[in-house]
Amino acid sequence: MDSLLDQLLARRRFLELTGTGIGSAVLANLFGQDLLAQAPRTAPSGIGALPGLPHHAPKAKRVIYLFQSGAPSQHELWDYKPALADMVGQDLPPSVRGDQRVTTMTAGQDSFPLVPSKFPFSQHGQSRAWVSDLMPYTAGIVDELCFIKSLHTEAINHDPGITFFQTGAQLAGRPSIGAWLSYGLGTLNADLPTFVAMVSKGSAQTGQPLYDRLWGSGFLPTRYQGVKFLSTGDPVLYLSNPPGVDQGTRRRFLDDLGALNQLKQEEFGDPETSTRIAQYEMAYRMQTSVPELTDLSNEPESTFDLYGEDSRKPGTFARNCLLARRLAERDVRFVQCFHRGWDQHTRLPQGIQRQAKDVDQAQAALVQDLKQRGRLVDSLVIWGGEFGLSAYS
Repeated sequence: MDSLLDQLLARRRFLELTGTGIGSAVLANLFGQDLLAQAPRTAPSGIGALPGLPHHAPKAKRVIYLFQSGAPSQHELWDYKPALADMVGQDLPPSVRGDQRVTTMTAGQDSFPLVPSKFPFSQHGQSRAWVSDLMPYTAGIVDELCFIKSLHTEAINHDPGITFFQTGAQLAGRPSIGAWLSYGLGTLNADLPTFVAMVSKGSAQTGQPLYDRLWGSGFLPTRYQGVKFLSTGDPVLYLSNPPGVDQGTRRRFLDDLGALNQLKQEEFGDPETSTRIAQYEMAYRMQTSVPELTDLSNEPESTFDLYGEDSRKPGTFARNCLLARRLAERDVRFVQCFHRGWDQHTRLPQGIQRQAKDVDQAQAALVQDLKQRGRLVDSLVIWGGEFGLSAYS
């Protein structure tokens, strides 16, 4: 077996031999982005996509993931269980619980009395889907929805559950779903990030913390991580030029910095150097594209009527849904709207009413808006949390 020193030398030699090729590929990719505007907009893969992906012609070109952090109770929203009304107070059958772990909040209980939903359900649309009265706007679009009620998870705590849904593992460190899509399918718009994340807080005073790793790239190059849009100041950190620096000066600075980084890339072959080159170029292009994207002054009053009055307020779920539609129009691959506040351990009836009101009108408006603009046919909109709630108190 080769010694460790021999292995290290072999790896170093490999990087020396391939570094120039990697750097050239990075520059070729950046130059190739100029051709993006000429590419057919129906192309499923974009600039920077892996060869051979996708392996079939997909229907969806983009994803909008409305992630409800805190575990919204399915029994109060979508999962109608009328038989629970006849079982009030009965102990949860052992066959349901099985050997599933319980949280420390209920581990000391001697019994698990069943509790039905406190809110009425009714059927809607041609599909006759059951929806709680907490979601009247969403009930109006049920024929556009597919309710998946077959999922389960082994996670019993929020952070591992959220991490699992974002990365496929309960332990941190793996790439997020948006990062994988960016890596595999490339970009359809060279002037905006392929993956954008936005976070809003619900009416609840507290909420589960959401860490940047949830839209991170894990072991993939950092160029594939999500770009977080902020609700105050510049939408993206350091987007504006510093005082005294005009656009021409910034362009010359980036050109010189890019040349220096390219020399380092050719010398060492570090993938993060090529990532840095690409990120600086993206930041420069975003100085024009992001302010135009987030300027809602050209939106008609009918748009704000559709999404609700909260859509005028930066940082709200409604505002982020409206921005998600604008990002979809600009062919951003993956948009993730995180909404905090669904963790109602106490006073659930009051808390979930406020949370539902936060999201109901805006999420229904997003689907309607995409449909009337012809974007729903090739967009996948996902709504869900890290897990639901068991039907006992």
